[in-house]
Amino acid sequence: MPDNQDPANWGPEPVRPRWLLTLRFVATVVCFPVLCVVGLATFLVFIVLALLTELIAMFSSGYERGFGDVMESALDRVVRLGSWFVGWRQLRHEGDTAHYRARVDKIVAHWTALASAPPEPDKPEPPVECEIPLSFYRGVGGRYVVETATAQGWELLPSDVRKKVRLRWAAAAEAH
Repeated sequence: MPDNQDPANWGPEPVRPRWLLTLRFVATVVCFPVLCVVGLATFLVFIVLALLTELIAMFSSGYERGFGDVMESALDRVVRLGSWFVGWRQLRHEGDTAHYRARVDKIVAHWTALASAPPEPDKPEPPVECEIPLSFYRGVGGRYVVETATAQGWELLPSDVRKKVRLRWAAAAEAH
């Protein structure tokens, strides 16, 4: 098993320098409103284009599907522009292991409550898989997520620990 796939090697991320986080936080405060305007403008442009090309879409399902793919791709790129943003919580709690443990415990408990809830009629099935993003566990590492989750009945799915840890509710796997 490669090192990046072995949960035993999934330790905490290195603590980022305070000055860098502060700089990125200030840039986030300045750039976030701009990114919101760009995202909204992109969305509105696609809505206008969709209204103008509705006639073509009535006769061609391929055009509509392609238009949807282009719109999704463009909006995903706008969202990805903000991937370097740093929020107040990250700035304040960088390197605080206790904070990240509490966040992991809370999110795993939340997903466990959702997955273990009995199915209700006329409601969607409870989720059987979940993804926990790096921002929740960077101070304690993916190993802590896996240990906490397996203790509550989750199984590890193939994951890229540099981005997220993917889990499956073990009871759902046994039921199928």
